[in-house]
Amino acid sequence: MASSKVFGLLCLSMFLLTHNSVFASFDYGDALTKSLLYYEAQRSGKLPPNQRVQWRGDSGLKDGSDAGVDLVGGYYDAGDNVKFGFPMAFTITMLSWSTIEFGSKLDAKSELSNALDAIKWGTDYLVKAHAAPNVLYGEIGDGDSDHECWQRPEDMTTPRTTFKIDEQHPGADLAGETAAALAAASIAFKDKDSKYASELLTHAKELFEFARDHSGVYQNSINVAGKFYSSSGYEDELLWAAAWLHRATDEKTYLDYLGQAGNTGGARTVFSWDDKFIGGLEIAIFWDVPIV
Repeated sequence: MASSKVFGLLCLSMFLLTHNSVFASFDYGDALTKSLLYYEAQRSGKLPPNQRVQWRGDSGLKDGSDAGVDLVGGYYDAGDNVKFGFPMAFTITMLSWSTIEFGSKLDAKSELSNALDAIKWGTDYLVKAHAAPNVLYGEIGDGDSDHECWQRPEDMTTPRTTFKIDEQHPGADLAGETAAALAAASIAFKDKDSKYASELLTHAKELFEFARDHSGVYQNSINVAGKFYSSSGYEDELLWAAAWLHRATDEKTYLDYLGQAGNTGGARTVFSWDDKFIGGLEIAIFWDVPIV
């Protein structure tokens, strides 16, 4: 998802703002603002009154109607009009992490509220996509037909088919990453909106249980997603989700899961939307969790 790359710019901008004496000739505050504006440009659904990217309009207002579920909202993927749940959830996890770690820097540049709004636009959608404890909608639209037709989302005529995972059609990676996203976001909102943070955490816990108890990669259940965001496995998402849930709750059950992990990925050279072993282990090591 292109917004994952924008997250990299977001983190780089905040890091360089922290070390602005060295990089004083560059306006990284402006880069920070523009990186957050990108998320507003990718919004799907009914846009809010405070929408800053004025050339965007309402779109995807009937998403989920074929399944009788309200799935309006969330983010489009890169230049597409498809909503891919797997990379979207990872983006929300990472955006939440950056907001947790660099909240004071965001606040100093009057961007904290915009960062939280960007997170909430994603989490509101993910909560709706988690329509039942063991049901999660993971894609809206069809990548093939979308790529064959260049249209603004406001004018799109391509299919808006919904795809989901459930007990009979599992996807532990998709459910685990969504659990991580909601757990991380709950920390970001804890001091700003405790009620919303609690709601996110409830969904995160249910999704972790769903992922833990129903193994498998999600593209075996949502075949159309495999052409674009095929997952190489689900164990890293479970570690990642457990790490964030432990950080959000301090509950021993998640610590135990981390400590009993049978697969920690071995030597890794990548941290991405498909490979979170490094991220999960980094958090675990920070807490001095004995990973076997």
